[in-house]
Amino acid sequence: MKFFIDTANLDEIREAQDLGVLDGVTTNPSLMAKEGITGETNILKHYKDICNIVDDNVSAEVIATEYDKMVAEGKELAKIDDKIVVKIPMIKDGVKAISALTAAGIRTNCTLIFNAGQAILAAKAGASYVSPFIGRLDDISMDGLALIEQIVGIYDNYGFETEVLAASIRHNMHLIQCAEIGADVATCPLSVITGLLKHPLTDSGLEKFLADYKKSNK
Repeated sequence: MKFFIDTANLDEIREAQDLGVLDGVTTNPSLMAKEGITGETNILKHYKDICNIVDDNVSAEVIATEYDKMVAEGKELAKIDDKIVVKIPMIKDGVKAISALTAAGIRTNCTLIFNAGQAILAAKAGASYVSPFIGRLDDISMDGLALIEQIVGIYDNYGFETEVLAASIRHNMHLIQCAEIGADVATCPLSVITGLLKHPLTDSGLEKFLADYKKSNK
């Protein structure tokens, strides 16, 4: 499973990269705004700053919602760096834009996926990734993990090369359950990735080892 960090915070991205387990970054306009990144020039520069930290897979989201504008914006984003994956919303013109960008050799991430039908359309159009938002489904009493499992099964049936990128992951068990189901990628906050490090028996065991070492080396 690939680990992406869902943030625009450079310090968090560096911390995840330094951990040695990071495979990419996902961002969106909300995350950019949270970091105070505004204005087209500053946003494009920030994407480049992210690309300079990580090895690959930086999802940069288009703002346009019309086909021609999405394609043009996607091509401009792709020029920033070879690591850029253009993030396109799951709308009719978005599917068309994914097809056009794929034909131009540009990787895409189809975002705001909430059912299997949308995931099938995105894969047929050639999306590199689809992003089902499992946390948001859970918020309205639907089973986000069941959707991941359904999409993984459908893609396996037909050999789609599109990778399932589980998004809107809220906690450690979300991530672990996505791994059990077979999601190709999980994107989540840094706290979820670092949360995997923690177990009280690890802490108490290490404390005992160190205490015993001190006793035997006086």
